[in-house]
Amino acid sequence: MGIDILADAEDDDPILSVVNIVDVFLVVIAVLLIAIAENPINPFVTHNAVVIKNPGEANMELVVKKGNELRQYKASGQIGEGEGAKAGTAYRLKDGTLIYVPE
Repeated sequence: MGIDILADAEDDDPILSVVNIVDVFLVVIAVLLIAIAENPINPFVTHNAVVIKNPGEANMELVVKKGNELRQYKASGQIGEGEGAKAGTAYRLKDGTLIYVPE
């Protein structure tokens, strides 16, 4: 009977619940650090990346990361025009993918 009383005292220890909460917070912090590391415009990653915000919308933005340099381009809503040469042809396949064929 004395053994059961000691086992019940260990189950009601409030420190164990605090330790469990600390473990949960450590897991959340680890997940957030992984999410930051996988972000394509992370300043600590050395590769180049392009992020498109609101594609096709009037407030579309491009963020271009080239090395340590970040550039942000905002859509003006105007149609561009100018002189140039044909660079190739794009084809849309039945499954919806686009193929660009340079000249």
